[in-house]
Amino acid sequence: MTGSAPVAGDPGRAPAVRAMFARIAPGYDRANDVMSLGIARLWRRLALRELGPSASGDVLDLCAGTMDFSGLLAPSARSLTALDFCAEMLEAGRHKAPAARVVCADAREMPFSAESFDAIVAGFGIRNVPEPERAVREAARVLRPGGVFVVVDFFRPTTWLARLMDRSYNRLVLPIVGRLVSGDAAAYQYLADSMGAWTDRAGFEYTCLDAGFASASGRDLFPPIASIVVARKS
Repeated sequence: MTGSAPVAGDPGRAPAVRAMFARIAPGYDRANDVMSLGIARLWRRLALRELGPSASGDVLDLCAGTMDFSGLLAPSARSLTALDFCAEMLEAGRHKAPAARVVCADAREMPFSAESFDAIVAGFGIRNVPEPERAVREAARVLRPGGVFVVVDFFRPTTWLARLMDRSYNRLVLPIVGRLVSGDAAAYQYLADSMGAWTDRAGFEYTCLDAGFASASGRDLFPPIASIVVARKS
């Protein structure tokens, strides 16, 4: 079953996006490994370096999906929470961090008290949140003073090389390979479209500052289709 891809950027698209991820959850990890040639694993490790000492504190894996970040954080974090709005995705990845607290909830309305975490990491998920600025404000709310928010994602490309790779890979190869690996062409067409439907990296850095973070800076990864943004709370 493929269904129709929800429209990226539509604030009311959450139920359709949740249903889409529920469909592809069983084969999500395999499809990602095939389509990224394993590079996404390196990107995640580079992102985790930005957490610094906070990685040994109370950490939230936001938009956790199949809990790849949780699996990497589990050995070092004092406490680890994985939050995603799709229960099927969390269930598919629960084995990676069995001791983690798993919470199925909306990133725009996190069920946590203010200043609950020392660090938050979000991998390839914030762009799928309707009204992502609300999720960023929530991240600022639940972080403790001095906390760090690290995001690795596919922002809208701005350089000529990134735009070329976006057109050639994300818009052509990704939907085709996604259909062959997962059998769900619509889902991977949506994921490709979502990359061009939201902000560029600089725009996301501004969103973090507007949400109350004291600083926000980023850098592009290689290949230049993904970037890391690090926001810090005063």
